[in-house]
Amino acid sequence: MDKISLVLEGGGMRGIYTSGVLDFFLDKKLYFYDIFGVSAGACNAISYISRQRGRNAYVLERFCSDPRYISMSGLATRGSVFGMDFIFREIPDHLVPLDYDTYVKTGTNLTIVSTDCETGRPNYRTTRDIRDSVEYLIGSSSIPLFAKMVEVDGLKLLDGSGSESVPIRKAVWEGFPRHVVVLTRNAGYRKPKGPSAIYQAKYRNYPKLVTSLKTRYLTYNTSMELCEKLEREGNALIIRPTNPLEIDRFERNPQRLHKLYLEGYQDAQNAWEQLSHFCQGAENVVFGQEALQ
Repeated sequence: MDKISLVLEGGGMRGIYTSGVLDFFLDKKLYFYDIFGVSAGACNAISYISRQRGRNAYVLERFCSDPRYISMSGLATRGSVFGMDFIFREIPDHLVPLDYDTYVKTGTNLTIVSTDCETGRPNYRTTRDIRDSVEYLIGSSSIPLFAKMVEVDGLKLLDGSGSESVPIRKAVWEGFPRHVVVLTRNAGYRKPKGPSAIYQAKYRNYPKLVTSLKTRYLTYNTSMELCEKLEREGNALIIRPTNPLEIDRFERNPQRLHKLYLEGYQDAQNAWEQLSHFCQGAENVVFGQEALQ
């Protein structure tokens, strides 16, 4: 028997596509116990691990137009477009409670990927209890230029996509022979080279971070090539949007978000026969029955 990793790309509000995919998994009682997530990918994994179907989509659609959740003016008033305290404390602890007890009982390993601002390299935080890693989750979700650095355990962190948008290489390095990868970009997408002067100006005291941000398009495209190579070899199954997305990472229209959620659910449903066959025999994947350790 072998193991399968579940790898989840980020993408801000585009991550509601992943919410749809993971809700389909929950409907099928398909549970992965080793998950690698960046930014929105890691955030989506939380409700999946706590077995709270629909929670991610509900939160995004309910609060997407709430300035406490997302607001461009927040960049000036709180240092971040996204309201981190509201998203990662007020919502899960009070407004739409996260089932922390179930989360822990599952025994799922979640690896949260952020970018170490001093080294410019990915930081990997693996946990079985998200309560001890909230700051790492916030760091993973802190988009360069649009959020403050997060300081935790002597580290300064920003969004994992700055160094590793799709942590497939980490999953391979950890020895997983097979992978289910959920992307938030359509087939054939490659990240173009972006402007770099603004990174140099903003992060001039962090030269290695600047280098990573300048070359992140190369890192992303290399990860895509690895995912597709593994897929051709039969060692990966990729679920991704059928069509180019019409929303960006700061989308605030609940109808557009719900449409993308349904697309994610449908794409996962369309892949079910292949997916169920692919997962057969994996020692760290359970489907067709309730499974709590």
